[in-house]
Amino acid sequence: MAETFGAGRGNAAWLKVSGGSDEALDRDARCPCGGSPEGASFAQCCGQAIEGNRPAPTAEALMRSRYTAYALADGDHLFRSWHPRTRPERVDPEPWVRWVGLEVLDVVDGAPDDTTGVVEFRAGWVAGEGATRQRGEVHERSRFEKRAGRWFYVGPVDAGA
Repeated sequence: MAETFGAGRGNAAWLKVSGGSDEALDRDARCPCGGSPEGASFAQCCGQAIEGNRPAPTAEALMRSRYTAYALADGDHLFRSWHPRTRPERVDPEPWVRWVGLEVLDVVDGAPDDTTGVVEFRAGWVAGEGATRQRGEVHERSRFEKRAGRWFYVGPVDAGA
């Protein structure tokens, strides 16, 4: 049974296979973000942005690719897609966290011709096994900016803003 986590290796996404070695992610399998349009494969959805072949065309597409990068433990894509003004020195996703679902709740602007956008999402996660298993979710309203023709994640929208 394949888990949706692992490490980015070169220009291909990888995933960790439980009890086995790393194997290349099936590009025709449903994208970990759920797909846009719904059910789209990794190759049709987030694959192009994560592998660096084509930038995300919208703020929502970038947010979905970032969720998928967390699911694949691909810190390189997360670092490259984080706005230089706000990103940390290093981005190291926790490989023991399994991301189990993404729900896009709201999108404001962020179309191909826009320069800013906001995407609200909820992402579920699971960590641990048996008695130590924990479940949770991340709920964030995220700001995105377009710079030099590419979308970047800026950070969460301030609650007071």
